[in-house]
Amino acid sequence: MNLFDFSLKLKGFPLEKAKQHLIDIQNINKKEYASYIEKKKRDIVLYHLKHNAFYKEFAENTNFEDWKSVPVMTKADLQYPLESLFSEGFTKNNVYIDKTSGASGQPFIFSKDKYCHALTWAVIQNRFGWHHINFNTSKQARFYGIPINKKGYYIEKLKDFVGNRIRFNVFDLSDEALESWLKTFKTYEFEYLNGYTSSMVQFAKFLERKKIVLKTICPSLKVCIVTSEILFDLDRTLLQKQFGVPVINEYGASELDLIAFENINKKWIINSETLFVEILDKNNNPVSFGEEGRIVITSLFNKSQPFIRYDIGDIGVLSKESTIKKPILEKLIGRTNDMAILPSGKKAPGLTFYYVTKSIIENDGNVKEFIIEQHEINAFKILYVSDDILSNDKIKNITIEMEKYLEKGLTISFERQEQLIRSKSGKLKQFSSYLN
Repeated sequence: MNLFDFSLKLKGFPLEKAKQHLIDIQNINKKEYASYIEKKKRDIVLYHLKHNAFYKEFAENTNFEDWKSVPVMTKADLQYPLESLFSEGFTKNNVYIDKTSGASGQPFIFSKDKYCHALTWAVIQNRFGWHHINFNTSKQARFYGIPINKKGYYIEKLKDFVGNRIRFNVFDLSDEALESWLKTFKTYEFEYLNGYTSSMVQFAKFLERKKIVLKTICPSLKVCIVTSEILFDLDRTLLQKQFGVPVINEYGASELDLIAFENINKKWIINSETLFVEILDKNNNPVSFGEEGRIVITSLFNKSQPFIRYDIGDIGVLSKESTIKKPILEKLIGRTNDMAILPSGKKAPGLTFYYVTKSIIENDGNVKEFIIEQHEINAFKILYVSDDILSNDKIKNITIEMEKYLEKGLTISFERQEQLIRSKSGKLKQFSSYLN
């Protein structure tokens, strides 16, 4: 029985209709695809200008013949009571409602109409199908957090049952816990791993120490799909080596859709069927392919509330190989609010110099994981988990490399932890700035 599909149908999400619609969109030829996108952009703007009181006021100066006149919106623009964001005819009783994790520091509750949410699942199932994963039959090893409160906990456990998945507790990464994970893989015929990058990296390091390749004890494994956290090249190499399967990178946002997903050729294909993705400069002008900028996304089907030219808060680059029908995400650099600001006035993406530090700090295998915090304009703190305290030589080398990448005169302190604090959802934020 297709339990997963049936559960969505039971909740009123027309999945079969959405699946057929997705096929129809994908069958639009390349020459006509630009016209399809332009029509959908125009339709969704006109719909909300006509039926959504919030958007009428927000975008009152919009000329729907000129896309540049459509205002860019942010999470802050949408942080109002949900009822004030609904379009005519939509209420809490006839839409899908969820909330973002707040990883960006700006959590909020959002809604999607049921058809839009069905399309979201149609796209997800389509992409997972690229790697021969079936949501109704393929067993998932799930590396996500879980709510502590009883109601939230049991709701997630029910979802796990319906979704044919076993959840691993990402809040406990002790060797004892990882040993129990290993036993679970010996018990179940998992077809794929799915979840947060940092947690699976810790499992892979454990397997490396044990000299075990996961697929040798769980031959049914096909693929590992990472999401919600940046996937560095070194981590991908480690995961592929220790899991013994390809590693696929997913990029999505709960309030929007699946944004980009790697195909079998490791091309990070952007979802152009239900989203329109732009890369904009600081003046909201589109940049050329190959240039970095802010990722701004329009949900082409959500009638419940507007996500039109929505600045998701990330910085990225579209490949020069991109086309209207097949945009390719070349690089996801990090969040716009994850910038290190230095005494000289220089700015540096936090994740970039996190990566520089990572190549040194994890070289000897002693450090299991770490995060970087900026508390003052010239002061950084590295919180790390390791079996032993970092040696003076290691600290000196890290300091030299950070100053080489950033600038001299920085104060860098080190603090060993028993474990790092993760968000309520289980994500690990690699760099945080606490500057005002």
